[in-house]
Amino acid sequence: MKVYSEAEFLALSGIQHFSFCRRQWALIHIEQQWKENLRTVQGRFLHERTDEGSTDKRGLIIITRSVPVFSARLGTRGICDVVELHSDRSGVPLFSREGLYVPVPVEYKRGRPKEHDADQLQLCTQAMCLEEMLVCSIKQGFLYYGETRRRTRVEFDEALRAEVIRLFTEMHEMFGRRYTPKAKPSARCHACSLMDYCIPRLGKRPSVAKYIERRIEEEH
Repeated sequence: MKVYSEAEFLALSGIQHFSFCRRQWALIHIEQQWKENLRTVQGRFLHERTDEGSTDKRGLIIITRSVPVFSARLGTRGICDVVELHSDRSGVPLFSREGLYVPVPVEYKRGRPKEHDADQLQLCTQAMCLEEMLVCSIKQGFLYYGETRRRTRVEFDEALRAEVIRLFTEMHEMFGRRYTPKAKPSARCHACSLMDYCIPRLGKRPSVAKYIERRIEEEH
């Protein structure tokens, strides 16, 4: 597997955009376009509640917030909303802490669990970064949804990990070419904050043959 330099690192959160819509990811991460809508504002407020950079302990669990992570193998860096460090004999030692701990990433999301796996992919990427940094194994993490106020357990199986690697490989290739895919209109477009920039309707351009045929019919 290729090892990326820091200059090549992509935003970790980008895998969520990329798996949802390649064009959305390119507009944000290549063309640097962004626009807030109700969903993004709600999501930002929810994250701000965890972005304190604080650490506290509840029983045998140490809770850390806004944890910077990176992976040279994936070529990415980002922030974990929360990393819970569970006291466990199978864990790893931590600086200035007694005992052994197993890291468990927790990502906060607005709304409720989704039909697609974008959130799971982002959480798995966080786990893979932590594994590389701490030289450990992480089997699971949690997604906390603001609307349901419940946690959803995510198992980091081989299929999910392989998909993370595949998507980051594709992201680096696309970023290297500075390539923005054409729009592919779908029902998802209506929930996208970049709809005005993307203009997905332009992706449905008629063929030249149909255009000429229509003009001939109009003239007759």
